[in-house]
Amino acid sequence: MALSSPEGPAAPAQTPPAASDPSIGDLIGEISQDLSQLLRDEIELAKAEIKQESAEAGKAVGMLGGAGYAGHLVLLLGSLTVVFALANVMDIVWAALIVTALWAVVGGVLYVTGRKRLRGVNLKPEQTVETLKEDARWARHPTS
Repeated sequence: MALSSPEGPAAPAQTPPAASDPSIGDLIGEISQDLSQLLRDEIELAKAEIKQESAEAGKAVGMLGGAGYAGHLVLLLGSLTVVFALANVMDIVWAALIVTALWAVVGGVLYVTGRKRLRGVNLKPEQTVETLKEDARWARHPTS
């Protein structure tokens, strides 16, 4: 009559957890993978933003370089103007002065445009910062 005894083989045995229930180790592994993927995604976003802003900065710096070259030409042609002014009193002087003035205008336009574009460049990855803030808010309150 061991079958009717509550401590015998007829007593209900505890069943192991079902195979579909993940263990704590599995859950931690999934969280770790998700965090790794999130971090990789954030890094890629930051790279894309910085690349875009760097291209804008490169264009602005190119214009400032053009302004520097134009400034060099202003000095060169200005110097030639002075030389020709002393050598010949009229004709060549006015021609050199007109070319010098033209290069001064080109240099001024390039400088102002390049400076304006450079001021508009923002190297801070705004989208990445915002998504990191969102991730931090979600991590504090994952159900919301």
